[in-house]
Amino acid sequence: MASQSFVIRSPCSSANIGPGFDVIGLALSMFLELHVTVDPPASSTENYPLNCKITYEGEGEDEISLDPEVNLITRVALYVLRCHDQRAFPKNTHVHVKNPIPLGRGLGSSGTAVVAGVMLGKEVGGLHHLTMERLFDFILMIERHPDNVGASLFGGFVGTYLKPLTPEDTARVEIPLSEVLPAPQGGVDTGDRPPEPPVGIGHHIKFPWAGEIKAVAIIPEFEVPTAKARQVLPAEYPRNDVTFNLQRIALLPVALGQSPPDPELIYLAMQDKLHQPYRQTLIPGLTEIVESMTPATQPGLLGVCLSGAGPTILALATSNFEEIASRIIKKFEENKITCSWKVLEPAEGTTVVRTK
Repeated sequence: MASQSFVIRSPCSSANIGPGFDVIGLALSMFLELHVTVDPPASSTENYPLNCKITYEGEGEDEISLDPEVNLITRVALYVLRCHDQRAFPKNTHVHVKNPIPLGRGLGSSGTAVVAGVMLGKEVGGLHHLTMERLFDFILMIERHPDNVGASLFGGFVGTYLKPLTPEDTARVEIPLSEVLPAPQGGVDTGDRPPEPPVGIGHHIKFPWAGEIKAVAIIPEFEVPTAKARQVLPAEYPRNDVTFNLQRIALLPVALGQSPPDPELIYLAMQDKLHQPYRQTLIPGLTEIVESMTPATQPGLLGVCLSGAGPTILALATSNFEEIASRIIKKFEENKITCSWKVLEPAEGTTVVRTK
């Protein structure tokens, strides 16, 4: 194999956008980057597990494993490779990770890593027959919530759904987990070739997005694990609450695509009764923050919601971004919580740029 180098860029994402629980995702302009070199003829005598050296800079630098047998990105890539009879990376593979996405804050950091890892497996393995839609199948065998990963892979403002798996395929979900994920989900490498995913597990559609709308992300300095955020949700919902969300999710994609945006319509369409009310126990001041501003009381504001499982708050707006961020940060400060903030825009999906 000839020497090669390339860069994979995968955007972070925000899921739900209010009422679209586990359905809607938005790719945002903060990117995980993998700077990859493969140099089989290299004279280096260093031996790395699976032929892969990992270096890392950015968020969570002290938490991220540099062992390719443990690191999520490389283990996901390994799943793709092993489905195609490649047991390890090409010799002298170096993956340098640049990650500005905060971990565990509701901006899809793990989903972005899974998307980047699948693309890494495709590129280093020379698996150019794998389309984006087929890569989505591999991703969904690892990450079964399509909203974040659909946005990160395809870009933009997307709606997603999953095809129900057969009992046989459901059992197969555990096979890639044992191959690619660390404990407790993972297991011993069996040495077997994992079965490839079923075709067409998930589907997506891109919605229009009005160019005037930006996303103000207010990022608290604490983490909310997704598993914990799901544990507080009820097993059953009142019919009125489900109807409430269905009415709004029918309006939201249209409302966010109209130019000029209609602030009152968007504000009402971003309301939710299925996940945000239950997560306020994990995020101090959440209800007050979501309800504290309206387009009538804050010029430029369109709506406020929890980003994914939180704790990040996403405010959609057309102007006065700093003022909006300051008002939300002040609410967090009342609970002694420090925050940072960024103005983000809808982003294109995962790309590969070859430099050699």
